[in-house]
Amino acid sequence: MKIELGLTSFADNSDIYTDEGRQSALSNAERIRNIIEEIELADQSGLDVYGLGEHHRPDYAVSDPVTVLAAAARNTEHIKLSSAVTVLSSDDPVRVYERFSTLDAVSNGRAEIMVGRGSFIESFPLFGYNLNDYEQLFNEKIELLLNINQNEIVHWEGQLRASIDHLGVYPRTENGPLPISIATGGTPESSLKAGALGLPITYAIIGGDPKRFKRNIDMYKAIADSYGHDINQLPIATHSWGYIAETDEQAKREFFPSVKASHDVLAKERGWAMYDENSFDREAGPHGALYVGSPETVAHKIIETIETLGLSRFMLHTPVGSMPHEKTMHTIKLLGERVKPIVDKYFENK
Repeated sequence: MKIELGLTSFADNSDIYTDEGRQSALSNAERIRNIIEEIELADQSGLDVYGLGEHHRPDYAVSDPVTVLAAAARNTEHIKLSSAVTVLSSDDPVRVYERFSTLDAVSNGRAEIMVGRGSFIESFPLFGYNLNDYEQLFNEKIELLLNINQNEIVHWEGQLRASIDHLGVYPRTENGPLPISIATGGTPESSLKAGALGLPITYAIIGGDPKRFKRNIDMYKAIADSYGHDINQLPIATHSWGYIAETDEQAKREFFPSVKASHDVLAKERGWAMYDENSFDREAGPHGALYVGSPETVAHKIIETIETLGLSRFMLHTPVGSMPHEKTMHTIKLLGERVKPIVDKYFENK
């Protein structure tokens, strides 16, 4: 049983909080260059996939993941390169396909598209879209993207996006359609949509007991089966916040300040409670959604999640908030060189 293990990042770029104090944020340019180094190290360390998020706000450095992934592609050999996510509702499916098919060429067939509705909504007014059309925009655009992925010459009729009358979309990929999956924070609508379309799904599990997502996965499988899709051929993935150090105590000490800083920014925007050490310790425990600790601790928690939810891919999201580049590099190395062998060995005879 092959389990893919990888990373996701949002290229967080605000002031850097550590257990030793606060440092000024990097320039966006320097953070982007660091991301490329992190992807290259993930490949060298044997990880299977790297997903990079799209944002359009000052505390995240990357608005165009494909350009960054393409830069990393030339110095990587095996790792799959994915968005995490492409906010499809506020993008154009023709350009999405063209960018990713170009990335696929540069990377020799390693490009993937992970699409979502967008939990951050800054891109909608930025690109002139009405949030009242939130659902219809996604439904139309995923339909068009799938059409383009399967057909060189596209005929498609839309309402919010202009129709396409038998026009070609280029460049085409060398080895068949691009892998496209739907990412969700757990809304039933996303599970229903992915299941109906027969697309792989990724769940962002960033709070509470990961086991509760089994209901979403069961729903996804039931809908997929009812539409005639082979559920055994549909990959299911999760990504969760995490950090690895030599010991559990070190990992928690180094990770907490940046998690709190990041969470509290969103808490002010969305009316959440401020983050505290009790919340952190609860989420870092055996029934929480933080994968924090030594390589052995994190590996065993990942194994339990994979078995409970029936996953084929697990992605650790790190850093959360801004952390020193060297600490992020170290956790990537530990994930690839010490966590992954434990996970691989456990599942090799399953």
